[in-house]
Amino acid sequence: MTSGPSLFARFAFPPNALGYCGPVDSTGLFEASSEGADPEIVAFATAFEGAFPYLQLIAAANGIADPLDAGVVEAYWIGNDLLIRGTPWLGTSLDDRFRRRAGRKWGGIGAAIPAGAVPHHSHHVFGVYPWVGLLRSGRVEEPLQVLDRCRIRWGTVVAVESDRVLMSSRALGWDGSRIRLEDPGDEWAQWADGGRSPIAPPRPGETVAAHWDWVCDVLTPTRLHNLKAWTAHTLRLINEQTPIGTVVG
Repeated sequence: MTSGPSLFARFAFPPNALGYCGPVDSTGLFEASSEGADPEIVAFATAFEGAFPYLQLIAAANGIADPLDAGVVEAYWIGNDLLIRGTPWLGTSLDDRFRRRAGRKWGGIGAAIPAGAVPHHSHHVFGVYPWVGLLRSGRVEEPLQVLDRCRIRWGTVVAVESDRVLMSSRALGWDGSRIRLEDPGDEWAQWADGGRSPIAPPRPGETVAAHWDWVCDVLTPTRLHNLKAWTAHTLRLINEQTPIGTVVG
């Protein structure tokens, strides 16, 4: 059973290593994750200004004291039933966090949250970041690539080659008005760096979860179902929504 801090770090360090979020010391987070050093991970986790407040929200909504409880972390990155109780708090949380940062660009993203939106990572990617708005404005290539890498995606391991895996996954597509999942195609992703990794070596045939350019975990059938279902739920809401606000990062 993976601990909550270790599970958080597996999914948090890929964007941190790229400098997109979290603490400056991304090497330290990777090392702590690879070694299963939970106390060090806890210290790093609070620096994730995007992700950690969602964990706090989910935990509080479910009466769980620890935001890094394994079920809470699972809810945010993959999805589970804990998300449902966080729904009524989501708009207020986003208003509190982003209104001052957005300034004049603020359009009331709390009011723009469609009914049924949940505090899942997919909502932060598609509903809070400005990339979907850029897609709708006519810029496609870069926004679509960022959305595809930033979401937690799933794929089947085809082959393992040293620190990399070849996996079959479904990339995002854009038809001019809606985001969709394309037919499966092959892509390479890392699972280790110099043989060091937070996870055991993936095996061909396993289904894995990936974030940016890294494989972060192996998915059981239940976890795969949850990730697919909550991602589809968010995409349905976003595709039906007319955005009224734009929030930066």
